[in-house]
Amino acid sequence: MLETEAEVAEFISGATQPLIIRGGGTRSVGRPLAGDVLELSGLSGVTLYEPGALTIVVRSGTPVREIEDLLETENQRLAFEPYDLSGLSGASGISTIGGVMATNASGPRRIQAGAARDYALGVRFVDGTGTIIKNGGRVMKNVTGYDLVKLMMGSRGTLGVLTEVSLKVLPSVEQTTTLVIKKVSPHKAVSAMSRALSSPYEVSGAAWISGAVWLRIEGFSASVAYRAAALQKVLSPFGENYLMPDADWSEVRDAKPLHGLDNVWRVSVKPSDGPAILNALSSDCQTLMDWGGGLIWVGNTGGDVCAIHNALQAHTAVLGGHATLIKASETVRSSVSIFQPEASDIVLLSSQLRARFDPRQILNRDLLT
Repeated sequence: MLETEAEVAEFISGATQPLIIRGGGTRSVGRPLAGDVLELSGLSGVTLYEPGALTIVVRSGTPVREIEDLLETENQRLAFEPYDLSGLSGASGISTIGGVMATNASGPRRIQAGAARDYALGVRFVDGTGTIIKNGGRVMKNVTGYDLVKLMMGSRGTLGVLTEVSLKVLPSVEQTTTLVIKKVSPHKAVSAMSRALSSPYEVSGAAWISGAVWLRIEGFSASVAYRAAALQKVLSPFGENYLMPDADWSEVRDAKPLHGLDNVWRVSVKPSDGPAILNALSSDCQTLMDWGGGLIWVGNTGGDVCAIHNALQAHTAVLGGHATLIKASETVRSSVSIFQPEASDIVLLSSQLRARFDPRQILNRDLLT
């Protein structure tokens, strides 16, 4: 097991065939890959934590739970609320921070606080030649020249192997409550969520789950009480609503209603187009919406999965969005385009970037095809 950045660099530089980059093994989205496994779970640990500066530096194989537990001791948190796909995929591994940042994994709070990439201050990574590269620092706006920090976020290990990340953290909140509107249609749900998000009451989560709208309000106790009461009045035309202080937002974050299904997709569109996606699905599909309707989780078991997948990507393309196959059999994943097909100019730019950072094309080769 590799335990240092130097060992990772040596492993990559000496590789003679494609490498499969693996942290906790919980985010294996993409085509089935062949090659040697580059295991990063041994590259673990917090190298710096400065609560007063709201900064933490961690090695890429560090479990997310370990980081969150440490932050909790100082009443702080990862504000981007990274989701965990282990339950959805049935994986037995443990989610690591490297996988979170490499996939830009961002939860319900993204609509208010931003994505994982917005909290990345600096990175260290090893490119496809075995060269160690450092970019960014430990404070915001500390990048000169090319912003490789943002480039690496969401690159899924195809440009380089993350070895260390510097992150901005934020204080935890004093109180949280959730306003619930039950038995709401998708179209009405998006309207209610849009009204809430455009209000001055600072909603930090807006989802439609099991036929109900969930709207999260966080902050100081007095502020939460005032904003929740005001929002209840504003949303009264959408139906009877009530407050649920103990709502479990991991149900939304980790798409728990879809756990146990054989096939799962993650669809991103404009929030106003969310209902159109749901209306186009067959009745055997289970769904939930996050990000005010802009993120849709779709799941089913059985049927012609390839046909469903192709139809979903085609419909999503018309709306200017993208649909990603998160979970399916290896046979299906080998025969379809996992990620939404991109425009030719984007494909060219992406290939040129990969040629620059991984000229031998050994890092997660064919993952994004």
